Amino acid sequence: MIIEQPPRIYRWFFPGALWRIPAPKGKPQNVYLTFDDGPIPEMTPWILKTLDNYNIKATFFCVGENVRQYPALYNTLIEKGHRVGNHTFNHLQGVRCRSKNYIRNIAEATKYIDSDLFRPPHGHMRFHQFFRLRRLFRIVMWDVVTRDYSPHMTAKGVLNNIKRYTRDGSIIVFHDSLKAKGRIEEALPKAIEWLLKEGFQFRIFD
Repeated sequence: MIIEQPPRIYRWFFPGALWRIPAPKGKPQNVYLTFDDGPIPEMTPWILKTLDNYNIKATFFCVGENVRQYPALYNTLIEKGHRVGNHTFNHLQGVRCRSKNYIRNIAEATKYIDSDLFRPPHGHMRFHQFFRLRRLFRIVMWDVVTRDYSPHMTAKGVLNNIKRYTRDGSIIVFHDSLKAKGRIEEALPKAIEWLLKEGFQFRIFD
């Protein structure tokens, strides 16, 4: 559970970050679909088509290097009304590098990604990196990780993670990557249909 839905104590480490956004009292339950690591031609068009089929908008946390390589895909995300966010230039983990290099890497990504949203790869960064970055971005973490990237996870397991952990306001993480390809292609439509059946309203960040 520490992976699929991080415990409260972990959330306390990063005050002010977005983990979950419940709906106002009396309103339909909210859910936020997010996709990390793209855009790439092998996955992004399929995800967009799937979202179009259900008339759903999502948020894509993009890797700057991919945006530089596939600018047309990035522009399509925006043209279709989806939100985008910064996910560093080349999927750099803050805990594995010097802070000045991490900040520089994120700044490089901003040349290609126009957004006030940021999500750290793997959800990890140093505390001083976080406090510096939150002056520049709204930092979006997660409430549910589907684990669609894991070779040890099945599509059924991904769907079960959605069913088990999703609640009002959940920010759900899928991956716009080749690692997730087989599992997400089966699980995403089923997850959307289940969420709709349960009365969730799909939202993007204001």
